[in-house]
Parts: sequence; C-alpha cells; structure tokens
Amino acid sequence: MPTVYPIVPGHEIVGRVTQVGQAVTKYKAGDLVGVGCLVDSDHTCPNCLDHLENLCPNQVLTFNWPDKHQTAPVTYGGYSGSVVVDEHFVLRVPTTLQLAGVAPLLCAGITTYSPLRRWGVTKDKRVGVIGLGGLGHMAVKFSRAFGAHTTVFTTSLNKIEDAKRLGADAVVLSKDADAMKEAAGRFDFLLDTIAADHDVNSYLNLLKHDGTLCLVGAPEKPIPVSAFALLMGRRNLAGSIIGGIAETQEMLDFCGQHNITADVEVIPIQGVNEAYERLVKSDVKYRFCIDMASLKSE
Repeated sequence: MPTVYPIVPGHEIVGRVTQVGQAVTKYKAGDLVGVGCLVDSDHTCPNCLDHLENLCPNQVLTFNWPDKHQTAPVTYGGYSGSVVVDEHFVLRVPTTLQLAGVAPLLCAGITTYSPLRRWGVTKDKRVGVIGLGGLGHMAVKFSRAFGAHTTVFTTSLNKIEDAKRLGADAVVLSKDADAMKEAAGRFDFLLDTIAADHDVNSYLNLLKHDGTLCLVGAPEKPIPVSAFALLMGRRNLAGSIIGGIAETQEMLDFCGQHNITADVEVIPIQGVNEAYERLVKSDVKYRFCIDMASLKSE
C-alpha cells in the first residue's frame, strides 16, 4: 500500500506518494496521486466486480467511517498527516492541472461527471444544470466540454454572469414563470444539484419525452413528486452518487485533456472555522480546499 502525504486536501486528498509497500506495482515514490471518497470496499460483491465500488454495501469512506483495519477508530481523510491506502483506490493525477482545483474533482467532479456520461450527454443534447454551487459549477464545465447545449437554472440574479463565465450557453431564472414556461419540453437531461428543499415538478416539465432528471443534491426532507409529471411526458427521475474507481480515473484523465479543475479558495487549517461559517452562508465560489502544509505553522 502506498503512503500519501496530503498537499491540498478536503475529505479528498491530492499529494505525492512517499512510500510504497512491496506488493505495490502501479505507483512509486514521488508520483502525484489522489484519493477520493473511498479508501476500501469488499472487492467481492457484484457491484465491486462491476467496477462500481461506490455502490458496495461494505465500502469504507475516506472520512469519518469505521476503519476496518483498526489503525484508528474512524478514517480521517484529508485531515490526516498521512494516509495509507490500497493501491486500487489511489488515482493518478494529471501533472498539468493545478492541484488545489484537483481535490474537489474527486468528489464534486465525479458526482457530476458520472451521470452526464451515464445518460449520454453529447454535442447533440440539451442539458440543464439546476443550481450553481459546488456541484453545479462542475456540471456546467463538464456538460460544455462534452459539447452539449448547456442551460443553468438559478434563483439568483448575481449568478448569471458567473454561469456564462463557466461555459453556460443560457441562464434561466427559475422564479420567472414565463421563462420556465418557455423552456418546457426542451431538455434531454437535467442535473439537479440543489441540496435544499425545492419543487422538482416544475423542472420535470422541462424535459422532452424519455428525458431524465437526475438528482445529485441531497435535500434533508423527502421530495414530493407528481406522478402525472412523469406519466404524461414519459419522463424519468433518477439519482446518482460519485462513481467507481475506473470511472473516476477516466474523469481525471478527461480533466487533464480539457484543462478542467474546480474553482477553489485555498485556506490554511487555521481558517477552517471561518470557512465553515461562510459555507453555511453560501459565501464560497465554489469549494474550499485546506492546504495542510499550514499545519507546520502550528
């Protein structure tokens, strides 16, 4: 197993390998690598055998998850001084990318990349991204890189220019009833990134027949869904969460080819409480990353 010392982590980690075990064949000391949301799985269930470790019932998450190897009560992820990981869960990072912007790719990046790929987003598709935050801004970048016509739906006037900067072809204010009515029945795929309570039925009506609305945001309360919004348009409602290890590596390679990273603000570990308060107020564009080198100043 390689030992990775984090450079710019969150719950996900980007760093260089410092040590490797005798059985390691994929990496060597000095390699630039990342560790995403998973550090282990059972390797034997049908999902693991289908390269869907993210759906393994015995997965081990990178942060605050029971550590089955009992080296600690729980996993500490990027808040650790170093991390020992099975090489299967270590990802090769393109050396051309800015490291701070890579760490969120291993969470927000794969969370949005995976459903866009699964539902066949290409240049002949019309895609809507609902919400422009940590997930939404990555969805816009990927959808645009896939060549799709990309529309952002937002409740905030102050996000219109940023959506266009990120690559959106159009922006619709979802509070504008006339604009929503005009958009009805025009979209092949909608990616809903909103974590707060909201009405998905108004968005279901934007889909063409056989179109899909995929949830990647996680509202606290159950979402009421109109059966007729699905039935009458022969529409689909789906969900998705991160991706398997192979797909995550595919995503990183794609980012290297298209120079895609997350928009981040790098903070020292000493500023984490202030960052949390800002996060609650949605005062971040679009991810915080902690530079663990700041621990040396403690």
